[in-house]
Amino acid sequence: MKAGPPHVAMLATPGMGHLIPLAELAKRLAARRGAAATLITFASAASATQRAFLASLPPSVAARALPPVDLSDLPRDAAIETLMTAECARSLPAIAAVLAELGETARLVAFVVDQFGMEAFNAAGVRAARCLFMPMNLHALSLVLHLPELAASVPGEFRDLAEPVRLPGCVPIPGPDIISPLQDRSNPSYAVMVNLAVRCREAAAAILVNSFDAVEPEAAEALRHPAEPGWPPVYPVGPLILQSESGGTGADVDGTPPRAACLEWLDRQPARSVVYVSFGSGGALPKEQMHELALGLERSGQRFLWVVRSPSDDEGTLNGNYYDAESKKDPFAYLPEGFVGRTKEVGLLVPSWAPQTQVLAHGATGGFLTHCGWNSTLESLVHGVPMVAWPLFAEQRLNAVMLSEGAGAAIRLPETKDKESIAAVVRELVEGEGKGAMVRAKVAQLQKAAAEGLREGGAATTALDEVMDKWEAEAN
Repeated sequence: MKAGPPHVAMLATPGMGHLIPLAELAKRLAARRGAAATLITFASAASATQRAFLASLPPSVAARALPPVDLSDLPRDAAIETLMTAECARSLPAIAAVLAELGETARLVAFVVDQFGMEAFNAAGVRAARCLFMPMNLHALSLVLHLPELAASVPGEFRDLAEPVRLPGCVPIPGPDIISPLQDRSNPSYAVMVNLAVRCREAAAAILVNSFDAVEPEAAEALRHPAEPGWPPVYPVGPLILQSESGGTGADVDGTPPRAACLEWLDRQPARSVVYVSFGSGGALPKEQMHELALGLERSGQRFLWVVRSPSDDEGTLNGNYYDAESKKDPFAYLPEGFVGRTKEVGLLVPSWAPQTQVLAHGATGGFLTHCGWNSTLESLVHGVPMVAWPLFAEQRLNAVMLSEGAGAAIRLPETKDKESIAAVVRELVEGEGKGAMVRAKVAQLQKAAAEGLREGGAATTALDEVMDKWEAEAN
């Protein structure tokens, strides 16, 4: 057996939402167990933001970029899930070469991939423990694990179901809120997801999930004791969110100074008074909804900090920024006439990007109008910020159901998102004495539970120790 610290290879499929939690897992393994890690990334994900983020990682976490592969034969409108799995499958020789090199030079104990990288389990010569990392929550994992049976038993499309889907330990999930790649059986992404679900159950030795028990306790318990024998053991190891090397929050992955202008503006606002509005690095709204959001924020009378992106009508789709987080055009040009001037005393508009973890950690931030991407959700919970749920794509509608109906950490906007409903929900979140007060109290409880889980003897720390012990025992 090779000497030296245990080494974990991690394959991150495209998207900062996949890369960041894997990198944080690598840093936590290094801090807790002295492990080293190599993050393997794909050529399609290369961007200035990603390069800066990888350069900021500590010496214990190395990065290896795979060479580009030809995807030109795929349809121009191919779903993100299809693109990612195809790129992974066509990169198998390069992945195998990296793993072979690590096997020769390091004490490789595990190969961890996220859900769209499971084709890499087919890479020749993989001898380390094969583990799946889910950057989503336990509800999403439960859906994936039960998907083969659901696909066979549910007639027609999920969106047309009269009754919600019921899974062990999960809140009932209305058909339209099932994750978007599963809403059209004729789309190739549907078959991709079902195939990934089968491989998840059969090929992974363990499943690590970026969630924590307190936010979805019944789902955690159900997955610890699954109805089906032989499913991989599940380890909730979250929350894994972006952290600075000093242990604080808000590492600036694109080199922005620690005191960005929006943080200086927050310094001048009253405590817990500002609603932070962002739809993630990949999300965009249609022009009409941008207008309604702007007018709703104005009508609410609340202070706000809005990260504005060009509308999806110009970016192409709701996830039009997925591979490139920068808006192509001036996003402010799409706002209602006079809006900027009318709200300049209470609102701040930031184009394309803000240091989100620092914004959420700021004492002036009292709410988060979010797309319910899971990384953003965890950041909000860790910092004790209640949410307004406005999901866009992928598993975000499922997250919104869990957060509003299960965890009680968010108020979900109605399907018809007009300025009146937006204003009412934003106002309720910040100062309401009914549902808003309950959500604020529940988020404070979850913030405390998240911190406790990461302490010595906490649930996440214990789960991580169990996984690492298993990896090392199997490698010996």
